[in-house]
Parts: sequence; structure tokens; C-alpha cells
Amino acid sequence: MNNPALHLLTSLFGYSHFRGQQAEIVDHTIAGGDSLVIMPTGGGKSLCYQIPALIRPGIGLVVSPLIALMQDQVLTLQQLGVRAAYINSTLEPHEKRTLFQSIQAQQIDIIYLAPERLMQSATLEWLQSLPISLIAIDEAHCVSQWGHDFRVDYLALGQLAERFSHVPRIALTATATEETQQEIIERLALKHPKRFLSSFDRPNIHYSVQPRKNGRNQLLKFLTGRRDESGIVYCLSRKKVEETAQWLQQQGFNSLPYHAGLDKQTREQNLSRFLREEAIIMVATIAFGMGIDKPDVRFVAHMDLPKSMEAYYQETGRAGRDGEPADAWMVYGLNDVIQLQQMVDQSQASDERKHFERAKLNALLGWCEETHCRRQSLLAYFGEEAAEPCRNCDTCTTPPPRWDATTPAQKLLSCIYKTGQRFGAGYVLEVLLGKANERVVNNGHDQLSTFGIGKDHSEAQWRSILRQLIVRRFVTVDAERYGALAITDLARPLLRSEQQLWLRRDLEEQETKQKKGRRQLSVSEEDRALWDKLRECRAQLAQELGLPAYQIFHDATLMEMMTDKPQNRHQMMQINGVGEKKYDAFGEQFLSVIEAFT
Repeated sequence: MNNPALHLLTSLFGYSHFRGQQAEIVDHTIAGGDSLVIMPTGGGKSLCYQIPALIRPGIGLVVSPLIALMQDQVLTLQQLGVRAAYINSTLEPHEKRTLFQSIQAQQIDIIYLAPERLMQSATLEWLQSLPISLIAIDEAHCVSQWGHDFRVDYLALGQLAERFSHVPRIALTATATEETQQEIIERLALKHPKRFLSSFDRPNIHYSVQPRKNGRNQLLKFLTGRRDESGIVYCLSRKKVEETAQWLQQQGFNSLPYHAGLDKQTREQNLSRFLREEAIIMVATIAFGMGIDKPDVRFVAHMDLPKSMEAYYQETGRAGRDGEPADAWMVYGLNDVIQLQQMVDQSQASDERKHFERAKLNALLGWCEETHCRRQSLLAYFGEEAAEPCRNCDTCTTPPPRWDATTPAQKLLSCIYKTGQRFGAGYVLEVLLGKANERVVNNGHDQLSTFGIGKDHSEAQWRSILRQLIVRRFVTVDAERYGALAITDLARPLLRSEQQLWLRRDLEEQETKQKKGRRQLSVSEEDRALWDKLRECRAQLAQELGLPAYQIFHDATLMEMMTDKPQNRHQMMQINGVGEKKYDAFGEQFLSVIEAFT
């Protein structure tokens, strides 16, 4: 084979061809050019720098933000026979000495480091004495102060342009708007980089957003039929993470908590179990997940709103990395809207930063209330156009009805105005619903013309109306006055009946209908026994070797074995994900399983 990159792809990694722009990125990097790669999670970003690092003479450096991520990727490469290593705080002194000797002797091909360690002066001087083949900066959005996972340590990486002026650098991330892309290029001082922008679409993910009624009951309903699947449940606070994980355990699910407040040993143990075992649900804050390389996460559920579309896309992208069907499910309510807006207003950030954060939050809130195809709207946010509705999101499979809410909205706005625009949502709704409690009576608001005029709707319906009025910016939340609701100038035409208002009607049983359109892993009854035996074989090997199951073979690889039923080495080597090293290590065992069924 004349193409060394393609030869490595097939013989080492076990794939017959490059996907999308991978080949072009690999060639550009091998030739020594800088590049910015925007590629969705699961799109194969790591191959874009791993293959050039193995072909170019010298040692490849990979900047990675999390210890767990670099350990996972190094272990995966070592299983393939690649001489990869990481340098981080988990290494014992004697391990570091041995590793540094191996690196000095050029017996290591790829080194993973965190940015704070890489940018230490002693580390930089030592690395400058070595032949460096390339520098890959993973999760490059962390360098952008306008991004969603900003890390100060990334800012220093611009110095690499001077210290390694002749070494190609490749910056990679799954999410970056045009503004963030430009900031990455400037802060990293990339030299005339070529931009590779892949589609942001993850067609295998089904997107679904529901108004929160009873979050736990809704989550339990969503998880029905998913007891044998791995997934992530995101919560905003550490307390909610702990409580949700415990509650799921009580419901019979294998769930674990993960947040920054747990001791280091517990976090590491829980992460290891999630990566190595099947059917684990990780309940976590957003401190968990960046770069998690587990391909068979079948769902990501949000119990609270993230802060932006970028954060949402990044977090949901951890589902279905293997390309098989997956779900991104979220519930949110009025309290989420108010809480996040208050967090922005009460922050110590500059006015410019607050304005930017509000715009990001408003974009996400608008998307949550979407009545047309969610995927089209999501892609449009990142500057990509989808010509047709996707038919794989809740608004496509169960289009939400809209209703003329002009009169109810006028009632609610009038009540906010007549109570002085100095009370929160709960109090305003009490007046609207005619609840003559002590506080309402003491304030004399039981005498207002708006007292009790909202009895024709339930409190849940009024909360839905108020939520949408806030999202559309007819109503604002004053953080400095304890969440007091106030009317904006946008509401005046509506109050004067110069404007008609149509709102989304929340559906009661939306999730039931959605499942009809959800694609399942396609295992027929005829193949079920073989599928189970292949997974059993994988699980046994993983346990014996102390490896995550997916580092033996991905689900997608097992599915292909189940379908094609290879009978010999040659046929097995045609299966995606089976390279020479993997076949030598595991191929015969899986051939034996298949032979027993044929």
C-alpha cells in the first residue's frame, strides 16, 4: 500500500477508509501545516493527529485537559501496540524516571500532557531538546473566554508558536462558533491555519425537551426499557447529583454520582466503573464528561438547563459516539429560566460579558421552546443549514400544538404591573389564581382587579405561559430584587392588543409518542443469542485484562460481526475496528463464538 496513512488506518486501527475530512486533515498535518479542526464528538478527531504523529519523525505531543481522558486514550493506543504515554500527577517518582528515560531514548511515539504541566518552564526546555513531530491541542474551545469551558491554563499555549516554530500544530474541538474559531486561532497563534469544518449534525441522536412537571417521574419514564444501557444524567448542583444518584439506585438502576466535591478516590473509582462496566448511569455535574471516550453511551439526560447551546451540544455529544442510535433528553421549567438569568445578572463579570452570557442563554431558551425541527434550529445556531426536517427529534415526531395566548398573557402582564413589579413568580401566580393567603391580604392585593382572574387555567399552565413570556423577553427577572418580575417595553403592544401572541402548548404525554420514532439497536430475535454471546465474550476478556469493554471492541464492531458472521482471519479483518493487533489479541476467541452459531 503506497499511502502510509491509509496503511496505518487499516492495519493498526482496523478501518477500511477515512471518514469525512479525516484524510485531508491527516495529509495537511503530515505536510507540516497548522490547522483548526471543528468535528463533532465521535467524528474521529483523535485519528487526525495520532496517525500524523506516528508517520512524522519524532514524538507527538497531545495537550489534553483531563487526567481521565489522557489515561483512557493512552490505554487505547497501547492496546493497539502504539508506544504512547502520559505525564501527569498520578505517576510515581520511579515511573516518571523510567518514562523520561524512554522518551529521551525516543522509545515513545506520543505523549499526553495537561496544559499546566506542559507550560512549566522546565518541561518546555526539556521538550525543546527532543525531536517533536507535532503538537495537538485537544478541546481547543477551552482557550476561548467566550466559549463554554474556558480554562486559564490554555491561554499560555500561544507561547508554543515561538518555542516550536517549525512544528505543526493542530487545534481540535467539537463546538466553536465563528467568533470562537477566530479567538482560538489568535490565542494559539496558529500560522496560516487551514480550517476544517465538519458538519455539526449527529443524525443518530434523537433530541427531546419537555417542560418539567415532576422531574424524577419523567426521568423514570424515560429510563423505562433502558436498564441495560449506559448513560449520563446531568444536574446543576452537587446536592441534586447525590440525591438523584441515590434515588436511581433505589429504583433498581446501577447509578453513581460524580462531582468536584467528592474525594479524589471516589471520583476515580466511579469514573473507572463507568468506563469499564456496562449499564452504568453516571449522575454528574458538568465537571464530568469533557472528552470522555466511551463510545456506547446510549443517552444523555439533563435534569437542569445548561448555560448555552455550545454547552448543551458538547454534553449531548457524549451520547452515541459509536454512531448507533442515542437519545438527548432534557426537562426544564420556569425555575431554571429564573435561576440561570439571576446567575448571569449577579456574576462579577463585566457588562460586556453579561450581555454575551444573556445572548447565549436566550438562544438556548428559544431553542427549548422550538415548535419546528430542533435539529434544523440547532445546526442553524452553528451556521449550518439543514434543508429538510430531521424526523428524529420530538418536534418532528410529535409536533407541539400552538394556541392563541393573547388574553391570558395580557392577564398575567397586568397582574405583574398592578402588584408593583416587585414580586417573584410564585407570588404573582397566587394573586392571579385568587389565593387569599396572609401575605396577599396584608399587601391588599386581594382587592386588585387582577385577583383571581386566572382561575380558568391551572398553575402549571400559568407557569408555562410565564416561562414563555420570559423566554420571549416580554418579562424580565430582576436579580437584585430577589427575582422580581418586571414588564419590558416589548410587552406594551401586546398589552394594548396591537399584537397577537401564539404560544407552544405543553404536551402531557409527549415522551410516549416520541419513542415510536426512536431507532433502536437493530438486533433481530434470530441474532439475539449470538449478540448476547459476543457481548459475553467481550465482557469476559475485559474482566480478565482489566480493560473497559469498548477497548476490546465497540458495539458497532460486534454488530458487524453479528451481521456478517466472518469465518476466518481474512473475513474478520474486513470488519471495521479489527486491525492486526486486535485480531492477534482477540480475533480467534470471537471467531469461535461465531462458529458455534453457524
